[in-house]
Amino acid sequence: MRVTEGGVEIEVPEQADAGVGDGVFYNPEQELNRDLTVAVLRAVRDRQTDASEAADERALTYLDATAASGVRGVRAAVDGWDVTCCDVDSEAAELCRENLARNDLDGEVVRGDANVLMHRRSFDVVDLDPFGTPVGFVDAAVRSAGRVLCVTATDTAPLCGAHFESGVRHYGAVPRNTEYHAEMGLRVLVSALVRTAASHDVAATPLLSHATRHYARTYLRLESGARAADARVADLGYIDHCEHCLYREHERGLLADPLDACPRCGEGIQTAGPVWLGRTCDPEFVATVRERVTDDMGTAGTARDLCTRLGAELDEPTHYDQHRLCKRWGVGATAMDDFLDALRAAGFAASRTHYGGTTFKTDADVDETRAATRE
Repeated sequence: MRVTEGGVEIEVPEQADAGVGDGVFYNPEQELNRDLTVAVLRAVRDRQTDASEAADERALTYLDATAASGVRGVRAAVDGWDVTCCDVDSEAAELCRENLARNDLDGEVVRGDANVLMHRRSFDVVDLDPFGTPVGFVDAAVRSAGRVLCVTATDTAPLCGAHFESGVRHYGAVPRNTEYHAEMGLRVLVSALVRTAASHDVAATPLLSHATRHYARTYLRLESGARAADARVADLGYIDHCEHCLYREHERGLLADPLDACPRCGEGIQTAGPVWLGRTCDPEFVATVRERVTDDMGTAGTARDLCTRLGAELDEPTHYDQHRLCKRWGVGATAMDDFLDALRAAGFAASRTHYGGTTFKTDADVDETRAATRE
């Protein structure tokens, strides 16, 4: 069947069971992901272009490392990028060629192992969007990407601790299945990417990251140098969490020193990490990305709203759910805006999260939140 997305037309297989098995598939639910990718690529190109050069006169190289139908590569190519699509599946590689040709676009298609290609060649931007975990590609991708590494992970259950052993095995961290599971998963993913990059003396700094539906997505600026890599490693650490009273705290450092018991209520406590404790977004970059979202994108409104949320979100590694707190306190929930205004009026910082309607971040603890919002 043929699909139109972002001003391009591509052919994809009929897919009643998309994502099941090893066949090539096109996921329409990832259109937001792809729209944002195009906006991010535009923001990256604008940043990298010298003042003396026009942005459209400088094509940068982009690798769609796990291309499938090639939709990401096609959309990057139509936006002026020098694109290479790679897939180990011969049918996928042929589909990429057909979809580039269908849109009168130049682009290279490599049928082969993406890891082999990335170890052999360098690209300004490398994009990993595999089915499931991306960890098998990250080492080669860090070596290959010259400026930006884009990574999607759809294995959210291991990332957030719901599938604990798999999370530990794949990401080299202890994930915990908490109420802030989206935040946990995103920070476990970024932690693994930062640590892998640092092992090659490369600093990976998040430019934009989001947890949406069934996946986590992050865009990392890469910079060579041991000192810069050390600075990113310094932003890794651990989160202590009490499920009984909701006490939580976080501390930077790779030497784990977990609490024996909750200092607030004395009950058992869980420790997660190493997780990324730095910013998951650069607010200035996010604002630029929002400006690069165009009306021809199928999810333009959603993409702009997401960028607005991301730009305003507090830099806290955990969140609370207002409805769960109010149920715990035995009181009715108020309007979210009023709830957050009450926290701010009491002198605390507060913001919504980008992934939930009733979830929020604040620098107040549970007791302070209750006192500020129940008066």
